[in-house]
Parts: sequence; C-alpha cells; structure tokens
Amino acid sequence: MIATVAPKARGAFLYPGDELKSMGPSKIRLDGIAVRAVEIGRMRLIVTASLFALAFGLIGARLVELMVVGGDPSLVVARGTTTTAAVSQRRADIVDRNGVLIATNLPTVDLFADAQKVIDPKNATKKLIATMPELKRDEVLRKLSSGQRFVYLRRHLTPNEQASINALGIPGVDFVESSRRVYPHGSLFAHVAGVTDPDNHGNAGAEKAFDEILRRDQAPLALSLDVRVQHAVREALAAGITRFSAVAGNAVVMDANTGELVAMVSLPDFDPKDIGTASEAARFNGVTLGLYEMGSTFKLFTAAMALDSGTATLASRYDATEPIKIGRFTIQDFHAQNRWMDVPDVLIHSSNIGAAKIALQAGTEAQKAFLRKIGLLTPLALELPEVGTPQYPRTWREINTITIAYGHGISVTPVHVASAVSALVNGGTLHAPTIVRRDTGDEVAARPVISKRTSDAIRALMRMIVIEGSGKQADVAGYLVGGKTGSAEKVTRRGGYAENSRRTSFVAAFPITAPRYVVLVVLDEPRAIKETYGFATAGWNAAPTAGAIIAKISPMLGVFPIGHDDTFEPLAGILASRSVGRRAPRNEYASREADEAPRATDDSAPGVAIAAETTADAMSAIADAAGGTGEVE
Repeated sequence: MIATVAPKARGAFLYPGDELKSMGPSKIRLDGIAVRAVEIGRMRLIVTASLFALAFGLIGARLVELMVVGGDPSLVVARGTTTTAAVSQRRADIVDRNGVLIATNLPTVDLFADAQKVIDPKNATKKLIATMPELKRDEVLRKLSSGQRFVYLRRHLTPNEQASINALGIPGVDFVESSRRVYPHGSLFAHVAGVTDPDNHGNAGAEKAFDEILRRDQAPLALSLDVRVQHAVREALAAGITRFSAVAGNAVVMDANTGELVAMVSLPDFDPKDIGTASEAARFNGVTLGLYEMGSTFKLFTAAMALDSGTATLASRYDATEPIKIGRFTIQDFHAQNRWMDVPDVLIHSSNIGAAKIALQAGTEAQKAFLRKIGLLTPLALELPEVGTPQYPRTWREINTITIAYGHGISVTPVHVASAVSALVNGGTLHAPTIVRRDTGDEVAARPVISKRTSDAIRALMRMIVIEGSGKQADVAGYLVGGKTGSAEKVTRRGGYAENSRRTSFVAAFPITAPRYVVLVVLDEPRAIKETYGFATAGWNAAPTAGAIIAKISPMLGVFPIGHDDTFEPLAGILASRSVGRRAPRNEYASREADEAPRATDDSAPGVAIAAETTADAMSAIADAAGGTGEVE
C-alpha cells in the first residue's frame, strides 16, 4: 500500500508588502551626534536658499534700473556723488524781443572713464592724447589710474570726436549724453545774456538772474533787446572806438516810454564759449556795472530840478562873468562866455558857473531830493546780477552841490543816466529799466517825477544844444535829435583827476517832438584826430558816434524821417525869442563849411582847480580831491 502525503493548507493570499503591515509600527529614535548633523544640514539648506533669493533679487533690481533709468552712468558715479546731467539738459531758450534765438541747448556727449575697468592706463592715455592732442597727458593718466568709477575726461565732444574715440575701443572709456549752452550770435549779447558753467547752471548775466526759471520752465525767455538794433549799435560803437583810439566804450538804447533796454553794448566784450580766456576788461559790463562821473550830462538834471521846483524859469539869468571862488576852490567854464546867461545859454555853452548857481539857488537838500527821486542815488532795479550802486559824498556840502550840478563828485552807471533822461523827455514818468520784453497790458513800475511842462522845456533845451551847441555832430537830418554832451577827466586811484585822460559821453532823445528812444554813448579815453582839429571832447567823438547809431537804428525801430522844420512848439517859441537881432552862436563843433576855424580852446583847462591834500573820503568829491578838474565841458 502506497502512503500519501496530504498537501499543507495554504494561507491567505497577500499582496507584496502586506506582510510588513502585520509587523506593527516601528519608531526610529536619533540621539546625540545624529541629531546635530540633521539640524546643521537643515540650516545649510535655508542659508543657501536665502542667498539664491538675494542674488536673484539684486539681479532683478539691476535689470529694472537698466531698463527704466537707462543705465546712465552719470547718475551713479563715484561713491557718495551724484550728478544732475539728466536734469541740466533741460534749459529754456533765450530769445530777443522778436523771437530771434540768443541762447539755446545743443545735445552733446561727454567722455568719461571707469578707471577700475581700464586695463592699461598708460596705453589708454597714449591713444587718447593721439586722438585729442588738447588733453593734458599727466592729467589723463592720473584720472585713468585713480581707480574711480566715474571721472570726466572731456566735456562736450563733437560727433567726429566721439566716433574717433569710440573706434579706439579702450575698455572702461565710454560716453554719456549731455548738452551744451550755445550762443549763435557769439559776443553780441555776451554781457546781457551771460554764460553757464559746465553743468549748465547760470553763471553770469540773464543766465544767472533767471537760472531757476530757465531750468524749471521750457517756454523761451524773451528779452527786451533787439538783435538788429544790438548789432547796429555794436558796429557803430566799435567804429567810434577805433576811429578815436578809445580804450573802451558803452552804448545804451532805451525805450523812453517803457524803460525797456533795446540795445546794451559794452566793449571790449568776449565770446561766451571762450570766457575762460577772456580778459577782465572784456568780462566787465560797463553799461550796468561801471560807475562813472558823467560830466555835463548832469546839467540836464540841474535844469530840470530848478524848472520843476520853480526856483528858475527859462528866462532866469545868472552871472557867468567871473569864475566862482569858494574857499580854496575855483570853478570856471571851459567854453567861457564871460557874460550873464539865461538857462538855455547855460546848457548850450555848458557853463559850469551857470549850472553851479542854478543848483545853489535851489539848495543842497532840493538837489539831493531830486536826484534821489529820479533814481540817481539808488542801485539799479535791473534783472542782472552785475549792477552798480551810485557813489556820492557821505557829507553833502556846498562845494559838492556845486560840482554835482555839472556831474562831478557823483558816479553812476550809463543805465542810470539813460533811465533818468527818459523820464525828463517822456512827459515826466520814471520807468524801472528792464531787460525783459514788456507786452501791451503788462503792469509797469512807473511814477511821475516832473511835470509835463518841465519835460517839454527840457526837450526844447536838448534840441537847442544840438542846433546851436556842442551836440551839432549828433544831428541826423529828419530825426529831430536832442541831446547833451559831457566830458570829464577820469578819477585816479589817489582821488584826484588825470588831466590828460577823459571819459566823454552824449545822451540823446529822438524824435524830440515826441521822444520814443534815448541813446547814450560813452567813450573811454578817446584821442584827438586830424578831423577833430586837435579836440577830444564829447562834441567831437561821442556826439557823432551817437548820431551814427541813430541813423542806423531809426528805420529798424519804425522811426522815419520827417520834415526838418523844428516846429516843436516849446522849441519854436524859444528860438523865436532868441533870434531877434541875434546871430546863431559860432563854436568849435560846427563843420568847417559852417565855421571856418574852431575856437582856440584849451581842452585841458580846469573847471575846478584844487590845491588840497587828499582825504580819506574819496567821494567827498572835488572838495577833498587833489589836483585837476574833472570837468572839461
């Protein structure tokens, strides 16, 4: 019998891994070194992740800066230093009264270096100098070796210069956008427009006075000056300086009814782009900053004071038969008439004696008050940083009253005189002088200073000076010019006067029947020439120069010739009363055709002879100065 083995009973079917479930939960416990190892690993992961996050954040910020700001290296320069290159490119234009461009911005580039990226400073310097020889080798090498992240090598490159430097391919040398202030008319408006610094900030003239406005606003700044008139005035003044060998000259054209300066020229001048090499004399604005004794032009103010206050009339007469002696001083006339003179005679013959007696009759306080009222004792209220403050005696004595009556012992700017004379001829209203265009309807600072009747009388007297007196050579046919000469010896540094060194001037208004413009010309140390027969006073040089200016600018300003009949009523009346049984006076200012020979007059004859030691108060005028006259005519 065969034995059989019964199979073993099968257990329940289990999926792979099910057998592990029956083993129950197991727990792993870590102690000691194992615990610290896990914690260190976890910390390293956190730090690494943080560093990656920071790196990506910095990269993102840099990308935003490059995309939004444009990567302008001029905005992030040497550590702790920023520049306003982007802002300085915005600067409004300056234009003349007709919209003609005077100053504008021209886009340029500046050359700079990141010295940390310059591999070979010596070789880079050699290449740059070869391309731009005007650079200084030592300075360039120092900058390229400095290690600074941003350093200028050259400002305002031309496109050709930029292309040449770019072709060198020097690592660390690059360009940044910039702008340059340019003046299309060169030196024509140098003193009034002014200049800017390399960062395009105003540094002088209107550029400095209106710097904030020009950087803030984009609308052009319209000046009161006229390019055409400015050019004509400069041309005529330069011709006068050359003809009479003067060392300098100033000229002003002012609108008599608004106070606007239509032209303002001070020679010598300079080209704004070369201001770094300009001389001190060229940079000096003599029109607004120069303080001069204006000589006999002040006799107009003396006459106006007396006529307006009632201390004199046109018929008032003064004894000019003898010089005035006051203490150790003697006042005499250059064109001595040695007779009694009425007010027109005093001005026509420019009598120091007559002017002194007119002032003494009015009184010292009246003289001071009047000069202050017409703006001759206060600083210019002009929109320029270069303005002068009048100088006059601290102690105003009788001798000062006398000398100031004919323009000595008081120093003012040419604009002061032009402004005050405008008030004398426009009906009696003083307007604040300005270099900004005034439009119709603009509020203008103005105040009455004399009556219309006095203004009419002064206009008549000014016309008579041109017809009969020292202003003959300023007469321009058809324009009815009126004016007054002034010739004064220059004050020396010691306080006296230089006998052979004078400053001449002529102030004019035209047309005198209804004055629209006032012209003032000042020549510094003009010389006598053959055509002036040995004379060097204002009637021979400043007057004809002013006449040349008037002839040039009148058509530009819309002033056209009229019948030359001198029918201005106050003038006609005075002429009629003076012409009965009387010949027109002969003097050295007439042409050779009208007057065969000039008077034999000594130009250097003193009007005030002073033999006193100089005192500390230089502006105590002639009373405390030593030697010389000051007054020539």
